[in-house]
Amino acid sequence: MRGSRPDAPAVDPSSGEAGSGARRRRRRWQAVAVVAAVGLVGGIPWWGPRALSRLAFFHVRAVELRGVVHASVPELVTRLGVDSLQSVWQPLPPLAARLLGHPLVADAQVFRELPGTLVVEVQERVPVALVADPAGVRPVDGGGARLPLDPRRVSLDLPLALDADTVLLRFLDALRRDAPALYGRVTVASRPSPRELQVALGAVRVRALPEVTVARFQDILPVEADLARGSVPVEELDLRFRDQVIARTP
Repeated sequence: MRGSRPDAPAVDPSSGEAGSGARRRRRRWQAVAVVAAVGLVGGIPWWGPRALSRLAFFHVRAVELRGVVHASVPELVTRLGVDSLQSVWQPLPPLAARLLGHPLVADAQVFRELPGTLVVEVQERVPVALVADPAGVRPVDGGGARLPLDPRRVSLDLPLALDADTVLLRFLDALRRDAPALYGRVTVASRPSPRELQVALGAVRVRALPEVTVARFQDILPVEADLARGSVPVEELDLRFRDQVIARTP
């Protein structure tokens, strides 16, 4: 009876001459596959979004706005101008640009959350003070831009700026960012002369040069603490002299 022995090794098709040919064919196909994959990946940036935008699966189902404090969400969505017939794969910078025309929007970025959500991150202009105008008082930001917010309808805990001076408003904005507790004590601020800023912290008046920094302004804190420990009343703190804080009592 003819047959292989039970312990005969299995024939490896890659051995010998037949195996060499198989290895060469396999290497050729692998090279073709690598070239095709590179071409596919390299082509995605220009054809991928265009092709995907035709699929209903990627139509806009929701718009999520983040960072909105005072602006009207429906108004921002209207300015965005998207609907459920549009794709999330449409170009996003033009969408963000539509929001930049809103007087309360300082910056906007739009992102995709697949399959059907557009996320809009809004950076609003922050009101830093109230400035008088013919209609009463109007909130302004650190650059002096008047913001369309009605203090009678929106709760705004802001100091009163007696002058719509950009140096003064920039200082208040820096104080708001870097020393919020101190900013929260400011009731009135003014620019009485080109060489002076005045800031009222309740009943205490602080006088400083226009170029005063937040760090320099904070030099009043240890002085206030020392005076409080000694129960010494203070009416004015003067920062206009280098490396000194001059306290004046009533």
